[in-house]
Amino acid sequence: MRTGNWVRGMSAVRHVMAGAVVAAAATGMMVYGLEGTASSATAAPAAPVASTDLKTVPFEVSGELPIYPKALWSNGATSPDVRKVEARLIQLKLLDKRWLDASFGTSTRSAVKKFQTSKGIPALGYVDQNTWDQLKAATREPTQTELFPPPPVVNGRPLDPRCATGVSLCIDKTSRKLRYVVDGAVKMQFDVRFGAQKTATREGGFSVGWKSRNHVSKLYDSPMPYAMFFSGGQAVHYSSDFAARGYAGGSHGCVNVRDLAKIKWLFDQVKVGDKVIVYRS
Repeated sequence: MRTGNWVRGMSAVRHVMAGAVVAAAATGMMVYGLEGTASSATAAPAAPVASTDLKTVPFEVSGELPIYPKALWSNGATSPDVRKVEARLIQLKLLDKRWLDASFGTSTRSAVKKFQTSKGIPALGYVDQNTWDQLKAATREPTQTELFPPPPVVNGRPLDPRCATGVSLCIDKTSRKLRYVVDGAVKMQFDVRFGAQKTATREGGFSVGWKSRNHVSKLYDSPMPYAMFFSGGQAVHYSSDFAARGYAGGSHGCVNVRDLAKIKWLFDQVKVGDKVIVYRS
């Protein structure tokens, strides 16, 4: 009997304690709200926050915002007027002749910056009216020959006009000749052969992407010494097979040279970025 009374007593205590917990929770919800903040009905007004406790991020504009002059010609522009700008920059020796192409690229932009700096005007890198006025004052009107240098003529046949300026490997598939041309002057000429019908040498305007003196083709496991790559895996290089068999064979798309002494010399002259023009005359 005592044991039963004790159990019933403890049960009653547990019920009383549970009720107290529920009541306390309800009171808390009424006072502080569900999110733990004081209810507007019962909460005391919050103490004012001192202004020194607030953190602000300063923002101000000093002076006037710069207003840039309107660009007449800028990076990416292509027009006959750009060619005139380039021709005048060439007169001042600020731009290489190879970039006389009527296209406003990074080399033209660099030359414009140099000119602007020399005149004490902002080096914006594009041609505004003030820059154009000063450039005209510092140069003369370009001649037709300066604007459109005539292509060099070799053996009575003109080279591709793209070979008239700068440094280029001018490769004629019709005459099977490679000519190393500098500012329209042919410095050396080479016999060359090209790819077979299924692996034709690509035609167009390219540039030397990279060079490899003792290159070996991973695809064909064949030596390609003095290789100057211009279009993917296609390159100008020495070919012992061409030296031995002549035009009886063909390449896998490369431009083969058979004169070892000449291509050694050419390899040392050519720089990455030089033009490669493959065409038919």
